[in-house]
Amino acid sequence: MKMISLQYPLDGLSELQLDKPLSIAIGHFDGVHRGHQNVIRRAVEEAKAAGQLSAVMTFDPHPKEVLGQGDQYYRCLTPLNVKTKLFAELGVDLVFVMSFDLSFASITPERFVDEVLRGLRAKQVVVGFDFTFGSKGAGNAEELKRLGSPDIDVHIVEPLYENEGKVSSTWVRESLEKGDLETASLLLDRAYEITGTVVHGDGRGRTIGFPTANIDFDYPYVSPRLGVYAVVAWLDGRPYPGVLNHGMKPTFNKEGVQPVMEAHLFDFNRDIYGEKIRIEFRSFVRTEKKFSSVDELIKQIGRDSDQVREQFSN
Repeated sequence: MKMISLQYPLDGLSELQLDKPLSIAIGHFDGVHRGHQNVIRRAVEEAKAAGQLSAVMTFDPHPKEVLGQGDQYYRCLTPLNVKTKLFAELGVDLVFVMSFDLSFASITPERFVDEVLRGLRAKQVVVGFDFTFGSKGAGNAEELKRLGSPDIDVHIVEPLYENEGKVSSTWVRESLEKGDLETASLLLDRAYEITGTVVHGDGRGRTIGFPTANIDFDYPYVSPRLGVYAVVAWLDGRPYPGVLNHGMKPTFNKEGVQPVMEAHLFDFNRDIYGEKIRIEFRSFVRTEKKFSSVDELIKQIGRDSDQVREQFSN
């Protein structure tokens, strides 16, 4: 799969050397959840049927962040490198990363279709039912159909429902904020994950018999609820189960500190400072609490570890 960065106005399109027309799915696709996957798979299927290249156009940064419609969109479910990996797994040939800035945000729907889609030789476009485009969201999926006619076929994918709720990035975010990993994983069709670098912490975990890997995030992720989790950590392509605490460490810290993530990996004793680590969140164990003594904390960590070990053994 090839990734191509674009900026409006599009220059140098002839240098792309696209030897076939495109079937292209368009959207930000944060999370690449099951609803997004339906849109992307449809573009791949249409491309195969018509002998075209399958493509995805995504936007960076999130349009709502640029337009000031919500600071929460600064935090992502899937950073760009993870999105592109998931696109590749869905069989996509090309990914266009459109720089979303105020210049691009101000173009009319007509110019988007004429200058961007026709400029890229798009012959089929696949969007979700709630797709909007152009200045102030003036265009919708039906308008895209009208503007694309007669040379661009537009396919509109209906929403996907789960337990009478519409699968959406918002629902995934809300589930994570509640610690409802079961729902988040169901919507994503995979475990929620973050990546980062193992950094030095306060070293207290080792002194109480539970050494931890403290994680400095690579990206501003959507943070799950504060608490203790069953996780699988991936290091050098190998999985290591463990427990992760996401919180303020109230037994030791006063108020005003920032939350941290630190993972205790079972049966693991290796210096991994400075190494990349990927954490898959498997289940929520309990909320964070302040203990009356360090001994009480140690006992609880032991109980948490036993519970998670049993979970992974089943």
